[in-house]
Amino acid sequence: MTSELTHEQQMIQSMVREFARKVVATTAAERDRTKAFPIENIKQMGELGLMGMMVPLEYEGAGADAVGYVLALTEIAAACASTAVVMSVQNSIVCESLLRYGTEDQKKKYLCPLAGGEIIGAFALTEPHAGSDPVRQTTTAERNGNHYIINGTKRFITSGENCKVAIVTAKTDDGARHKGISAFIVEKGTPGFMVGHTEDKLGLRASDTTDLIFEDCRIPAENILGEEGDGFRIAMSGLDSGRIGIAAQSVGVARAALDAAVRYAREREQFGQSISKFQGLRWIVADMATEIEAARQLTLSAAAMKDRGEPYTAQASMAKLFASEMVNRITGKALQIHGGYGFTKDYPVERYFRDARVFTIYEGTSEIQRIVISNHIFKDKRQLRTG
Repeated sequence: MTSELTHEQQMIQSMVREFARKVVATTAAERDRTKAFPIENIKQMGELGLMGMMVPLEYEGAGADAVGYVLALTEIAAACASTAVVMSVQNSIVCESLLRYGTEDQKKKYLCPLAGGEIIGAFALTEPHAGSDPVRQTTTAERNGNHYIINGTKRFITSGENCKVAIVTAKTDDGARHKGISAFIVEKGTPGFMVGHTEDKLGLRASDTTDLIFEDCRIPAENILGEEGDGFRIAMSGLDSGRIGIAAQSVGVARAALDAAVRYAREREQFGQSISKFQGLRWIVADMATEIEAARQLTLSAAAMKDRGEPYTAQASMAKLFASEMVNRITGKALQIHGGYGFTKDYPVERYFRDARVFTIYEGTSEIQRIVISNHIFKDKRQLRTG
């Protein structure tokens, strides 16, 4: 695929790869241990244009396409998955939602500093009893004159502690099901907006995941994103883009795991020779590389469809499904190649193994992706187009 990339895309990939290896990767293990948020990385990434890559230059973004974004995100994920998930949410869901649905005033006030990496954003959809079924959410937003009053609790919110602004979904019409959900821009520091419990996670430990609590949180009416009832549509379109982001993260972590396994196999000797000489291991590595390349092509294909302005919901789900399940297989095999050492923190492969596990869960589980894909297949009597 490299030969098909534009010169600009190749430049993005090369620049971000160098930055990721020299800056991001060097402290990834320590951040995983201490759970320290990668704020310095994020600041530098903002300066490099990586926090609002697909946002036009007029709003302080980099003006890149989705393929360039996938290439950049893959490189960051290969260095540190925790940093990559912050970049992914910021780009794929927060900035994209504001770009597509925000007013000009909202774009100037919020999108510009977000795209420039000056502030971090969050997207608050999931609730304690409403994950893949947003209609079950109980957070409400009641109109009160020139304000809305928000009440409810959001759960598993990436960057909840470190964000300065959050896009929050809430019900404005309880009887209208998904058409009764709206989206709001809520600034940190607004009275009634509190950060709740922070999760102690298996992986992605340097990326904070928190509850966001709203108790009579009063926000100006002009902070609604889109119109009343647009919240479900905003969330679904953001998730389409976000799923491409997760596929890219999966490819990056898988590539890092493969590189670590190959490096270890070359150095490790058993029975008088490097274990990389054993045919059984070489075949495992060949299968790993093939799966990674297949996931990479699916991801780039979905991104290219997005760039061409074509519907890409099913393709994003395919990329997310295959890549997220692939990275769990690859990190497991990479750990196995390391033998007992793979089970220790002396080697990075155990971190890759832990980080990968959530990719089949968040922004729609594998089961949800299969529902999305099959719905598209049966809805299109002509047969699903795949490229």
